[in-house]
Amino acid sequence: MDIHKTIISLREELNQHNHNYYVLDNPTISDFEFDQKLKQLQDLEVKHPEYFDANSPTQRVGGTITKNFQTVVHTNRMYSLDNSYSVEDLQDWEVRLQKVLGNVPLQYTCELKYDGASISITYENGKLTRAVTRGDGLQGDDVTNNIKTIKSIPLQLNGIFPERFDIRGEIILPLAGFEKMNQELIDIGETPYSNPRNTASGSLKLQDSAEVAKRPLDCLLYFIIGNDLPFNSQFEGLEAARKWGFKVPNQSKLANNLEEVIAFINYWDVHRHDLPYETDGVVIKVNDFDHQQELGYTAKSPRWAIAYKFKSEQVTTTLNEITYQVGRTGAITPVANLEPVQLAGTIVKRASLHNADQIEKLDIRVGDEVFVEKGGEIIPKIIGVAKRGSELESTVYITHCPDCNTLLTRKEGEAQHYCPNFYGCPPQIIGRIQHYISRKAMDIEGLGGETVTLLFNNHLLKDYSDLYELTIDQVMPLDRMAQKSAENLVNGIEKSKEVPFERVLFALGIRYVGETVAKKLAKHYKTIDALRNATMMDLILVDEIGDRIAQSVIEFFENENNQRIIERLKSFGVQFEIVEKHNPNATDILKDKVFVVSGVFEKFSRDDLKKAIEDNGGKVGSSISSKTHYVVAGDNMGPAKLEKANQLGVPIISEDDFMDLIG
Repeated sequence: MDIHKTIISLREELNQHNHNYYVLDNPTISDFEFDQKLKQLQDLEVKHPEYFDANSPTQRVGGTITKNFQTVVHTNRMYSLDNSYSVEDLQDWEVRLQKVLGNVPLQYTCELKYDGASISITYENGKLTRAVTRGDGLQGDDVTNNIKTIKSIPLQLNGIFPERFDIRGEIILPLAGFEKMNQELIDIGETPYSNPRNTASGSLKLQDSAEVAKRPLDCLLYFIIGNDLPFNSQFEGLEAARKWGFKVPNQSKLANNLEEVIAFINYWDVHRHDLPYETDGVVIKVNDFDHQQELGYTAKSPRWAIAYKFKSEQVTTTLNEITYQVGRTGAITPVANLEPVQLAGTIVKRASLHNADQIEKLDIRVGDEVFVEKGGEIIPKIIGVAKRGSELESTVYITHCPDCNTLLTRKEGEAQHYCPNFYGCPPQIIGRIQHYISRKAMDIEGLGGETVTLLFNNHLLKDYSDLYELTIDQVMPLDRMAQKSAENLVNGIEKSKEVPFERVLFALGIRYVGETVAKKLAKHYKTIDALRNATMMDLILVDEIGDRIAQSVIEFFENENNQRIIERLKSFGVQFEIVEKHNPNATDILKDKVFVVSGVFEKFSRDDLKKAIEDNGGKVGSSISSKTHYVVAGDNMGPAKLEKANQLGVPIISEDDFMDLIG
């Protein structure tokens, strides 16, 4: 077998499957089959590092750390666009065009204006070589490693293309992905992101490209710039980009006159709400490149393009009342209760007021007629006061919890107030039990959020450990609970004792410990006892565990209430340790030794090497510190790690040296 040919063939096949899935939305193999082929390619690349390719599909998972993003001057400046807000503005623009061009017939390319983060990507000989943010238009930040993790961006082009060119586009976060990310934050008691655009933009500057890879980012391309392009107009350029493998939205249209442009605008002003991502307008470009060249640029913008901005859908209604919600972490959220009003296709009755600072900034008072719009096309928000009646009292933010009357706290520098009565405040207790039984946690069949509230209100639950003492006779008298449903509930609770440790750990509701962190902690510590005895330094040495998570874990286990609950759960048979198959080759040769792994290896995959360290009693650290005993270095070791190891005098060993260590 010709290994190199096999690797190239697998790369081409996986690139095509990525294109089918992420660009064409038409997958031709199952996720399992794709993962198997990707694993095969990864194994071959590890064994044959001489065939390494930075644009291999295996490189999309990220892992590169960028401490400082290099500033890069754009080869071709990234201009901003002039805005228009009315048909009259567009008519005036066309008059200006005709003055320069001499009343020639004009075609226009109409494209939706995507609300994301602008990017310029350079391709040389069909390979992605660099990606740079817009910055100030003259220069931006090199975010190539992060951009490569976005699966709709081709790393290798198809067909016949120019030797070198830049393609411009918008990095976006589709609405479904944004909602999923926010739900995961809410699940761990964190404040959700404000809108998809800012989240997409912030994602590009994350230092760890592996974190970027976890986010469901997408990229929509709209403009090619370079020498000797094989087409003569904007619309032809979009069609060529599609053939090369780029994700170019099909909504773009060629208009033969301004009337067709206006019809396009009117259609999408209504139907934009049906799109899977945010758009805030339409970009209109003179189609012909010769005309574009003749029209040229102003100091800031191309004369041949203009953006028509949609008006944010906005209504006015009366603020009837401000109420306050308590989350399971104790965070207080003020809620505006509104006179029901139609907005962007739905009836809006409530809107978030975020926090005390926002209420004070807008000076919102009960009885005001307020402006409401859909923030990011999803969440209703109050943006100001439309009309105020006389003698309305200023809003005074509550000082005590609306449910348990405990004095609220607010840490310096934080926007939110909190109820500190963590173990006595009913909504917090109910919220934690609801989290414990949720699908991604204990997934208790027959038990839902409303039933948890019923059980709590009937004094059958004080915390989630009480679930395991519930009987059918206790549950039967509850509303809407018959014999069969009561049996299902009790049986579901009994079955939850089989849920593995990592999900139990997530279910406990430790602040900042989401699904991913719970898995890492469970895998590292193996048992709940080992985890609760861990020191701050021990925790920080675990891959991807920072100060904030470590401190939260320590505070959780220091609490006597939590200690009592865990002991009860143990006595009921809940899984508090990872069940592992016995490894006859395991030793404690590396006991108390901390290793950092960096580079590409011949005899091990990185995961196998880490497992070998752990199987022999050692610990794997994510970054080099004075606590590191050895760095196991392969080919292409990160230069920053090499420098840090030399500075601290940490021994750097090869995989052969490591094999000698473990005999």
